[in-house]
Amino acid sequence: MGHGGGGALSAELVQHVFAPAFGGPVLAQLGDAASVSLGGVRLAFSTDSYVVRPLFFPGGSIGDLAVNGTVNDLAMSGARAAYLSCGFILEEGVEMSVLARVSQALGAAARAAGVEVATGDTKVVEAGHGDGVYINTAGIGLIPDGVDLRPQRVVPGDVVIVSGEIGVHGVAIMSVREGLEFGVEIESDCAPLGTLVEAMLAVTPDLHVLRDPTRGGLAAALNEIAAAAGVGVAVQERAVPVPPAVANACAILGLDPLYVANEGKLVAFVPREHADAVLAAMRAHPLGAGAVVIGEAVPEHPGMVVARTGLGGTRVVDLPLGEQLPRIC
Repeated sequence: MGHGGGGALSAELVQHVFAPAFGGPVLAQLGDAASVSLGGVRLAFSTDSYVVRPLFFPGGSIGDLAVNGTVNDLAMSGARAAYLSCGFILEEGVEMSVLARVSQALGAAARAAGVEVATGDTKVVEAGHGDGVYINTAGIGLIPDGVDLRPQRVVPGDVVIVSGEIGVHGVAIMSVREGLEFGVEIESDCAPLGTLVEAMLAVTPDLHVLRDPTRGGLAAALNEIAAAAGVGVAVQERAVPVPPAVANACAILGLDPLYVANEGKLVAFVPREHADAVLAAMRAHPLGAGAVVIGEAVPEHPGMVVARTGLGGTRVVDLPLGEQLPRIC
């Protein structure tokens, strides 16, 4: 299970099994979406599979995730999603009413994100060989001229901005899966981020890199960027926005909010001269109202992420080994 968690084990699987077998310069980008040229235009292309349990949770469902997750992967390349494919793997015995609810949620999420489900596929597996409903979506979108979002562009001095409170999605899933109560209902932050990214790019196309911190949370996203860019990342721990309900739940469960998945947040590395304007644009957008600066890229400790604590010390924020919370996206 750890190999699917978005941490060090996942990275080893890609680096030692998949990448050598497939090869190719496009795959070597290893971004949230691949940037490809076709017919004289630049396209972002991405695919993802969704195996969340339970299928319905506070703030969304597997149908919402299947749309927003892929739309957001495209948005991290600066692209506005245009078309999605949708593949269903269904376990024998799933009630048609459940499948209808999932499909309706997926369709509504696609319309809200301004994307069309253009093609799809369905497979059914025997009872006991699945877990109800699995969904795969792939998406394409156009990358605007002048936009070049990739971790290799990050340089020391870049400002690190997160678009809002972290850890909400993972804790929302865990609360309903395990029947836990934390005194207040925690809803997933699942949302399409395309229009937020457009607002940021309207300020300047010279953003360096964007990531949506899903599996492995903010810690995994920062580590991946630091390693690919060859820079260090220093985060002010107290600046990272963790809502009280998430902090309390993580304390009870023994989790670190930095490693908990999100589905409607992004982290941006922005040139310092543009940071204030980009931050203002984010805060003017409903999905970026809680945006804050949490740190910067630094020349020290390349490839490593450190958090400066409130007591004046530092701690290393490693790439997680596996996944703290399984089956959350």
